[in-house]
Amino acid sequence: MEDEAPARRTPGPQTIPRPSEGNIRPGRPAPWHGVPAGRRSGITLDVLLERLDAAGRNLALTEPPDPVDELSGMPQSTASGLADSAVLVAVFEREGEARIILTRRSGHLRRHRGEVSFPGGRLDAGESAVDGALREAHEEVGLDPALVTPVAWLHALATLASGSLIRPIVATLGAEPLLVAQPTEVERAFDVSLADLLEDGAFREERWRRPSPRGGADAEGFFPIYFYDVAGETIWGATARILTELCCIAVGVSVQLR
Repeated sequence: MEDEAPARRTPGPQTIPRPSEGNIRPGRPAPWHGVPAGRRSGITLDVLLERLDAAGRNLALTEPPDPVDELSGMPQSTASGLADSAVLVAVFEREGEARIILTRRSGHLRRHRGEVSFPGGRLDAGESAVDGALREAHEEVGLDPALVTPVAWLHALATLASGSLIRPIVATLGAEPLLVAQPTEVERAFDVSLADLLEDGAFREERWRRPSPRGGADAEGFFPIYFYDVAGETIWGATARILTELCCIAVGVSVQLR
């Protein structure tokens, strides 16, 4: 078992298992820290779609690459042994701002209880990432698949805690949805704007060190973990990693998950 300090409470109802003293350091600024504030708000759905296309993420034109972002430090050779999962990054527009649907997972679940995540989960046998993400979003928050248009992909990533290979699918909604949380899986369904995520002070990076290797670690073994404090919640881990890639694309900065 890894040596860990007592977990500290966050603004949300979850507990984050930070490493012990001496194995955690402050991280670097947000990737968009040099982008003027005026470019970090007023990002409409059309603008986001244009930037996803420019980044080569159009689902109709390009296939997601096979390599995964090794968030957990897993070697690439183990990816085939992970459970295939997909999440839906569902986006709609309100008052000129693109907004993203998120959930807070039930405190009764076996894994990731109380954490903020996208609607999603493990794929059924033979199910595509798109079909699985749509199915899970319908089951968890009542999104009608007929009203959802899958448009883009973000990089897949592996998670050590759940042994999953997560494939994010970006989709658009023609109107603001009525979300109905399935209480056995979801405690809260809510949305945040890209402007909320890109606002000064919303993002922070910590650098952690664990006894076992992690992807992206420096020479001393410290690797980056991302956090967002928005909407009364702390978003971290894989969800924050996916949001960071989307935010980088949205403001036109290089996607470098460091």
